[in-house]
Amino acid sequence: MFTNGCFDLLHLGHIDYLSKAKDFGDLLFVGVNTDHSVKMLGKGANRPITEEYSRAIILASLHFVDAVMLFDEETPYELIKIVQPDVLVKGSDYKAEEIIGYDIVKNKGGEILTIDFLPGYSTSHIEQKIRKV
Repeated sequence: MFTNGCFDLLHLGHIDYLSKAKDFGDLLFVGVNTDHSVKMLGKGANRPITEEYSRAIILASLHFVDAVMLFDEETPYELIKIVQPDVLVKGSDYKAEEIIGYDIVKNKGGEILTIDFLPGYSTSHIEQKIRKV
């Protein structure tokens, strides 16, 4: 299965999400936005806080993550074309049809699944707390 994100300032919400994603299959591939890609997403002038290789290595160290791949585009569409996952996982803030790679996975008979986020955890919230100190 495949999921993706920036994963800047890894927190409990990320851990919960990724561990639940792993429950949907045998191998969990995680696409990670490069620093350039995060800037394209407009996450803020100070983002990412943690550089791409650190984020990738930290994610790869999690026992439920099987592979981490950086992607430099605004979306992981090209990476999904290469990986060809049977299951595509994203947060429940997306409708299945809105998830990048939906067409690729559906055309091969795969599943699109969403996971509810753990309330109260976000990188933006943590960043705001740090800046107030």
